[in-house]
This record gives sequence, structure tokens and C-alpha cells, in this order.
Amino acid sequence: MTDTQRPLDMEFVHSQFPGLRDDWVFFDNAGGSQTVQGAVDRITEFLFERNVQIGGSYAVSQAAAEALMKGREAGQTLVNAARPEEIVFGPSTTALLQTLAAAMRSQFQPGDEIIVTMADHESNIGPWDRLREFGVVVKFWPLDRDNYRLRLEDLEPLMTDRTRLVCVTHVSNILGKVNPVAEIADFVHARGAKICVDAVAYAPHRLIDVRAWDVDYYVFSLYKAYGPHMALMYGKYDLLRELDGLYHYFYGKDKVPGKLEPGNPNYELAYSTYGIVDYLAALGARHGGTGDRRSRIKAAYAAITRQEDLLTERLLGWLNARNDVHVIGETANEDSTRVPTISFKFAGADSGAVARAMDDYGIAIRFGDFHSRRLVEDLGEDGNNGVLRVSMVHYNTVEQVDRLTAALSEIVAGVAA
Repeated sequence: MTDTQRPLDMEFVHSQFPGLRDDWVFFDNAGGSQTVQGAVDRITEFLFERNVQIGGSYAVSQAAAEALMKGREAGQTLVNAARPEEIVFGPSTTALLQTLAAAMRSQFQPGDEIIVTMADHESNIGPWDRLREFGVVVKFWPLDRDNYRLRLEDLEPLMTDRTRLVCVTHVSNILGKVNPVAEIADFVHARGAKICVDAVAYAPHRLIDVRAWDVDYYVFSLYKAYGPHMALMYGKYDLLRELDGLYHYFYGKDKVPGKLEPGNPNYELAYSTYGIVDYLAALGARHGGTGDRRSRIKAAYAAITRQEDLLTERLLGWLNARNDVHVIGETANEDSTRVPTISFKFAGADSGAVARAMDDYGIAIRFGDFHSRRLVEDLGEDGNNGVLRVSMVHYNTVEQVDRLTAALSEIVAGVAA
């Protein structure tokens, strides 16, 4: 069996995540994944060996600055940015998108338009919607309810010569479908606008390539992609230069990315990005990846996709075989374009009651709207405590999916009784 066909090396994977415990199955990864050991090691190293402010002439301060730059370089490798200065760190995707909206505000004139999607997490809607108070017109790109997709045919009539920005999710944290961001970016750019992508639900699952896709801004949370509670924003360097600074007045236009990181980023968490990339490169090397770190990361995500396809198909197969359950989104994983984030509802059952009953089985799932409230309400799925969501990543196993479905069978039978 070739490296491109063999199963994921689960023994190695599990050895790299100390937080995985035999008594719990973590199927709430879209809310936050487990942290890889290498990221923790980098945090510890910084706090014990480099824990001073950057900018000093002395050796330890220089070592701290080096750690921050290594974090940016790791982010550059992870997303395939052109330079490390295109990586902006922040506490969360929500905070970074609020930062971006504030830094772009002076670029908008009354009557300018921003398009957001009904399928997005509120993080990529709210900051833009609040610009209405400055005269910005905000339009909603609707979801095609027949196939749960965002169609360019529905975007086209919304765009005018006043459209300045289109904000879209790479993967909905409810629907789990990968949107074609390269195609969307081409469409948007051809009409003179920029694109901002929320990649929170994509980043843990697939290789990121911001240059191949030609996206302008791309944001995701590292704590949902095997790191600590930290987030990363990519922006094209020339666009970052044009943003308003949010730091002190003497941080000039060219102070990129520092002018967008008021108070400076969290150094040790930024440095942990290096540990995430180390893990992915090592995983890729075990699955035939050779050459530089980027090439090995590519091999890692190919292996991750194979494992996650198994998980997705196992759970969807069980759900599709029942007549009392409704999957929210596509019910098949066509060409590996569905990540293992699967939302569903049982007929007549309260989603909250089902999720809480699952606690007794040692299986962590969640219910509600997951801060995609507009989408859940638009689909009419907000009743009975919203939807159930099972969000898996590559360290989960088919055996765990079977444990989940066995528990769900018992719980739903009890609810029906």
C-alpha cells in the first residue's frame, strides 16, 4: 500500500495530543480542538527562556523577537503567504474581524456596499453590519435552500459599482460544505471588489493556499486548528499597508502588521504556531511527504482528508439510513468537499436534551446555533433548542463514531418512548 493510500498513522497522531483521554470522545472540535504537544512546548519554552518584551538590545529580548517572527513565519508556511509580515495575530477570529472592520472604515464612503452571506458565523457579519451607522449599505447573499449552497448567480445581482467588499465563509460551521473561494474571489475581483474569508471551519481540515486562491483577507482561529486560544489573519501586504492603524499614533502606515496588533500580540501563543506547523510537517513526512515544510504539510492534509472522509461517510451513512432524522446540509460527501462537521435534528426531539443525555456516555457534542443564528433561523431550524452538531477532526476514529451512533440510538429511543 502506497503512502498516498495507507491509513492515517493514528498511533503517532494520538501520541501528539496529551489532552485526548480514553474516557471521553471529543466530537465538539469545531468549538475548539485539542492542543498539539509541540504548541504547548513552544509556549513553555517562551515563558521559561524568552519571557521579556521585544524591542530591547539585550539577548533575551532579541530571543523573544525571534520567537514572534518564527510564529509569523510558521503562519506564512501554513497559509502560503508571500511574506511573514502578512500574518496578523489576535485573540480570536471574532476580534480580528472586528479589527479589520475598524481598520477599513475610512475606506468606505456613504453609499458604498458590503455583501455578507446568510451562511456565515456572526463574526463575519456583525462587524460589517455595524458599519451601517457610517452610511455603508450591507446586503445579504442568500443561501440556496434547495441545495444549501451559495451560488454566484445569486451574488451577481447584488453587486454594483459601489460594492467594495464581499465577506464569505470557506466552510459553514453548520453546513460543513467547502465553498469554492478561488472561484468566488475571481468573480468578486472581476467586479472591482475585495474578498474577506472566514476560514474557522475549514482550517483544521484542509490545506490552505491564500495565494493560489487570490483571497485578500483570510482569518481563522488557531485554537480550532490544534493550537491554543489564538487566531491568525492573513492579508495581502499592500492591502495591510493601506489599513488604518489601531495602535499608537506614531505607528505609521508601513508598520505592518504591528499597527493592527495594539498592545502587541501574545508572544508565547504566537510562537506556538511553530509547534502546530512542526506537527503537520512531521505527520506529512510519515505519509510520504518530502522536501520543505510546506510540501510535507500538503502530504499531511492529504492523509487527514482520507481519515476525515471515513468519519464523515460513517456518520452520514447512519443518519441517512434513519427516517427520523434530518441532516442540515448536503447528505453526501461529494469529492471530499464536506468536512466532518455534521449538523442534524431528530424529529420531535429537543436537541438540548439529546446532547445533555450524551454526557452520560462520555461523548462531547453540542447543540444550538453555534453563533450562526441568522442561518439557523433562516432555515427554520431554531426550534427545539436548535440543531445537534457532531464536529470531528483527524484524531477521531471510526470506532468512536460507532460509539456515538449506538448512544444516539439508545437516547432517541428513550425520548420517543
